[in-house]
Amino acid sequence: MLPTENRLRRREDFATAVRRGRRAGRPHLVVHFRSATSSARGGTDPHASGENATPARAGFVVSKAVGGAVVRNLVKRRLRHLMRDRLALLPAGSLVVVRALPGAGEADHDQLARDLDAALQRLVGGSTHGEAEGRAPR
Repeated sequence: MLPTENRLRRREDFATAVRRGRRAGRPHLVVHFRSATSSARGGTDPHASGENATPARAGFVVSKAVGGAVVRNLVKRRLRHLMRDRLALLPAGSLVVVRALPGAGEADHDQLARDLDAALQRLVGGSTHGEAEGRAPR
């Protein structure tokens, strides 16, 4: 489970990340990323301070196209778990929205991890979760 301070809850925060952020698509998911520096320049994010004291926050969108309620909840739990381990790689104050695509319901944990790592690598740069642990990138 994600800590409360790292969860996106407000509709406006989701909209900001999706509409004004960058996007990286993978076979099972799409990741929308809005950095704290770009939101501070626009001055529209009330959570962004000059010191970027707010932590990175993440939200998840899993529609009925992914599957039934049990499948959707499974996908959300997997994505929350994966994102919890990657929050330290994100700049403080950034917003991330992970949208599951219809194939995510059939994907296993490792496939979702690879897609999430590849999308975050493209959007944020730096080392991915696998490289940070000494594994080769996928």
